Amino acid sequence: MGSPEAAGRALTRRVIGIETEYGISYRHPAGSRELAPDDIARYLFRPIVAKYSSSNIFMPNAARLYLDVGAHPEIATGECDSLIQAMNHERAGDLIVDELAQKAEQILREELPSSSTPPRKGEGRVYLFKNNIDSVGNSYGCHENYLISRETSLKKLGSRLVPFLVTRQLICGAGCIIPAQGDQPAQWSISQRADHVWEGVSSATTRSRPMINTRDEPHADSSRFRRMHVIVGDSNMSEPSFALKVGSMLLMLEMIEAGFELPEVELRDPITQIRQVSRDLSARPPLECVGEKNISALEIQQGYCAAAKRWLDYRQEEGTGTTNAQMVKVVDLWERALGALESGDLSAVDREIDWVIKWNLLKRYQEKFDCALDDPRLAQIDLTYHDIRPGRGLFLVLEARGAVERWSSDAAIAQARDLAPETTRAHLRGRFLRCAEELHAPVTVDWLRLKLNDPEPRMVELGDPLSAHSTEVEELLALMDAHAQRWATSS
Repeated sequence: MGSPEAAGRALTRRVIGIETEYGISYRHPAGSRELAPDDIARYLFRPIVAKYSSSNIFMPNAARLYLDVGAHPEIATGECDSLIQAMNHERAGDLIVDELAQKAEQILREELPSSSTPPRKGEGRVYLFKNNIDSVGNSYGCHENYLISRETSLKKLGSRLVPFLVTRQLICGAGCIIPAQGDQPAQWSISQRADHVWEGVSSATTRSRPMINTRDEPHADSSRFRRMHVIVGDSNMSEPSFALKVGSMLLMLEMIEAGFELPEVELRDPITQIRQVSRDLSARPPLECVGEKNISALEIQQGYCAAAKRWLDYRQEEGTGTTNAQMVKVVDLWERALGALESGDLSAVDREIDWVIKWNLLKRYQEKFDCALDDPRLAQIDLTYHDIRPGRGLFLVLEARGAVERWSSDAAIAQARDLAPETTRAHLRGRFLRCAEELHAPVTVDWLRLKLNDPEPRMVELGDPLSAHSTEVEELLALMDAHAQRWATSS
C-alpha cells in the first residue's frame, strides 16, 4: 500500500508550466465589418512588435508571449512550483492578452471606422476566448508541462498515465456542444479536446496530436531533467477545475515515481474510448481493457482517487511547492466530483467544475428558450462562457457575482501579471528582463539562457528550473548596472 520510504523517493516539488492558446475574433455591431484572425492578430500584437521588433517575447513576469500557428495568441507561464502559483500565473495571462485586446480596439476605432451612415467609431470589439475549439471545429490547445527526472522513462510513464488522462475529463473538462453532423444530432461533450487527439504517447504534436508528447526538449540540464508535455487537457475558466486538473496530475506523478500501488489498467482503444467518455455524463459504460475485466471511466477515476487519498498519509513536503493542505483540498474535490457523477446529483460540484457549471447554465437557457441543443443561442452561450473580458464573459460574470468558488484572489493574480514566480529560475529571468527594460540594455532571453549582448556578449545558462538563486546572474546584473550610462546615452 506504500511506505514512508516510497514517499521519500517521490518529487513533491516540481516545475509546472501552462501554455494557453486563445481563440480570437472581431465584430462591429454597426455593420458587416469583420476581420480575419490573421488581421486581428496583427492589430493585437502591434504594440509588442513596435516595442520589441518581434511577436515572440519574454515578459518581466517571466512568461513567454507569442503568436502561434493559426493566429492564436499564446502565453506560456513562467516556471511555477505549486499548483496555486501556476493558477495565478495562468490567469494573469488572461489579463495580459485582454489588455492587448483593449489596445487593439483603440487602434481599430481610429483606423477602421464603422460602415454605418454616418460613421460611428468606438463600437468594434476584439474577442479572446480561453477555450479549445472554434465554430468550424478547429482545435487549439492548453498544454501542461511537468518537470521529471531524466532517470524516468517518459514513454513508460506516459503509458501508465493514458487511462488516467482518458478519464480525467470527468473531473476537469470544460464541456462544449458538438454541432449536428449529418444524421447525428447536436451532442454534449464533457471535454473540448477529446475529439482532437489521435495517439496516446508520441513525439509528434500537431501531426498526430497525442495525449502526451515525448519530444525530448527539457529546456533545462538534459543530463538531469525531462519535460512531460501533456496536450490533451481543456482550458479551464474555473479555479477549482484548474486546481483539480493540475493537482491530480501532480499526485499521479508522485505516486508513479514512488512505486506506490495504483490500479493496473490498460485500455484496449484509448482514442476511441476518450471520445466515448466525453459523450456520457453517467461515466458508467464499461471500457474494454487488455487482459483484464472491463471497467468504467468512473471506476478508473475512483481507483486513482482512492490511491491519492492513501498517498497523502505518506506524502512529504519539500519546503516550497504544493502543500499537503492544498493536496487535501484537491482530493476532497476529486472525491466529491466522482461522488456527484455516481449519484447523478451534480449539485455538490456545480460551483466548481467547469463542465457542470456550463451544463447547468445551458439547461437553464434551454428551459427559458424552450429549444434544442442545436439552437444557435445556446452555441453563443457556450462560446461566451470563455470570453476573458471582465463584465462580458459569462463565467467571469458568474465569478464577479460570487456564483462560483475561488481558490485564489484578484490581488494574487494581478501580482502575477507583473512579477515572476519567486521560487524558481523564473525569478532570475524576471529580474534580468526588468533590469534590461529599465536600462534599455540589449539582451536575448530563452527558457534556458540569459544573454547580455553589449558591450561584450555574456551569457548565463540556468540548467536547474527549481533554483531561484545564481551568483552568475547577480554578476550579470551588476555588469548591466555598470554600463547603464552607455545605453542611456545611446537611447
